[in-house]
Amino acid sequence: MSWLRRWLPFGGRGCCCCGGGSGSAADGLVWDVALKTHALGDYSVAVAQANEQLEDQAQVLAAPKATLVGVYDGHGGTEAARFVNARLFSLIQEFATENGGLSPEVLAKAFGATEEEFLGLVRESWQSHPQIMSVGSCCLVGAIEDGTLYVANLGDSRAVLGRRSGTTKRVVAERLSRDHNVADESVRREVAAMHPDDARVVLNSHGVWRIKGIIQVSRSIGDAYLKRPDLCRSGNPNPMLQHHVCPIPLRRPVMSAVPSIKTRKLRPGDRFVIFASDGLWEQLTDEAAVGIVAGSPRKGVAMRLVRAAQMEVARKKEVRYETIRRVEKGHRRRFHDDITVVVLFLDGCKGASARPSGPEGIDSTYAPIDVYSFSPAGGDQLEDPTRPVLH
Repeated sequence: MSWLRRWLPFGGRGCCCCGGGSGSAADGLVWDVALKTHALGDYSVAVAQANEQLEDQAQVLAAPKATLVGVYDGHGGTEAARFVNARLFSLIQEFATENGGLSPEVLAKAFGATEEEFLGLVRESWQSHPQIMSVGSCCLVGAIEDGTLYVANLGDSRAVLGRRSGTTKRVVAERLSRDHNVADESVRREVAAMHPDDARVVLNSHGVWRIKGIIQVSRSIGDAYLKRPDLCRSGNPNPMLQHHVCPIPLRRPVMSAVPSIKTRKLRPGDRFVIFASDGLWEQLTDEAAVGIVAGSPRKGVAMRLVRAAQMEVARKKEVRYETIRRVEKGHRRRFHDDITVVVLFLDGCKGASARPSGPEGIDSTYAPIDVYSFSPAGGDQLEDPTRPVLH
């Protein structure tokens, strides 16, 4: 059987079973899939919304021979993260089919094609919608096929492995991705080395490092205004574009869409991988997150990580957690960012109740486009009619 027949269908959601989730009655801005199965075990997904529009997106595809995880953390708007959510897995499928399976080259090519397609959308629409020039998304993908784990990353979402240390039962953390954030000195040096004639390519403002004083991440999908100076200089400039979207003239791009890719053969001691947006990692260390997963029942463990991050926010802000959960979306951004977590267990279906369902054993889970709050009076929940969100 060809690689194509073993792994399809990727692209059409109509061919896969969309996963649902549960909104907590205690907090209308959270959603989760407590536990589902993939070829190597179980997985758990959770989302906590903070922004007025959810800028995080996430998806998991579970097939008999391969598993894909995607976490996309948007900024400046929702368009880039939603675009990646709709296109990237299909492009991975296309290039993997052409090349006989997954590889770092396949993932890099799929990331590049996603970037070009989104920038094509920007070129078509920026004159009527100039703000799309400044919309971007971090992009974290995990892929497993034939006992090999691939992690591809743009931005500062992060993948962390929990594995047994030697012959002991202790589970330790191993980071599988690199944060492309200029808060890291090595990333600042990398950006500066690419712009030797610009001493102000990275600036520190009020204790925070940013590229051109604007953005912290150095790699993303989108952010056309920092990658395509020619668009900012196009004829018939829109005053909105010049003054608000492209305020700083650039000679060359200051960001890229080239992912860091790590390849790792899975080992018997590997227990799980946590894939999460920086909303989680701003609050929890790699070691703390791995410790929570290793010491908790697996059902609902992604939500347990989200709650731990929110509890840490409450501690830092010196408020009760109940105070945070009563804050509406948009206003909650004052406390924490959108948080998305996928925990992928790697124990060969030990304890799994069923194989992935759907056509040819393929199943997919998509986090909701937006998490709709329960009304304070306990009335009907507003819903996105295109996405099933189980209560």
